[in-house]
Amino acid sequence: MVYLEWESDLDTGIEVIDGQHKRIVEMINGLHAAQLRMDKAAVARVIEEVVDYTLSHFAFEETLLEDAGYQFSRAHKKVHELFIRRVNVFRTRHQAGDDVADELKDLLGRWLFNHIRNDDANYVEAVKANMQQLTRDDSNSGWLSRSMRRFFG
Repeated sequence: MVYLEWESDLDTGIEVIDGQHKRIVEMINGLHAAQLRMDKAAVARVIEEVVDYTLSHFAFEETLLEDAGYQFSRAHKKVHELFIRRVNVFRTRHQAGDDVADELKDLLGRWLFNHIRNDDANYVEAVKANMQQLTRDDSNSGWLSRSMRRFFG
C-alpha cells in the first residue's frame, strides 16, 4: 500500500534532482511499510538510507548551486546541515530503542513539501541557466568536451 505519492508540483525541471527527490517519497513509503509489518530491522535500514541520502544528495545539490553561482548557496547549505543533524538524532534515538518512524515520516514529509517547493524552487533558474551554458560550450576546453574526454576518450 502506498502511503504517499509524488506530486508533479514538486518537479524542479532538473531531471537528476527530481529523481533524487523522488527517493524521499520511496523512503517515507518504506518507513510506512516497515511500520505496518512491525519490522524494526527494516525501519533501521530506511533510517540508514535516509542518512546516506542526505549526505550524497545534499553534497551533489550544493555543488550544483556553487557551480551556478547561486547567491544563497551558503544559506541553503546551512539548512541542509540542520536537517542532517535532525536525521542523525532520529538514528541515535532509534538505536536506543525509540520508535521514531512516525516522527521521521513527518519530518521527511514536511521537508519534501516545504523545502523542495520553496527553498529548492528558488535555485532552479540559476542551476538551469548554468547547465545550459555548460552544455552549449562546445570548445575544446569547455565542460562538455573535457567530460567527454575524461569518460570516453
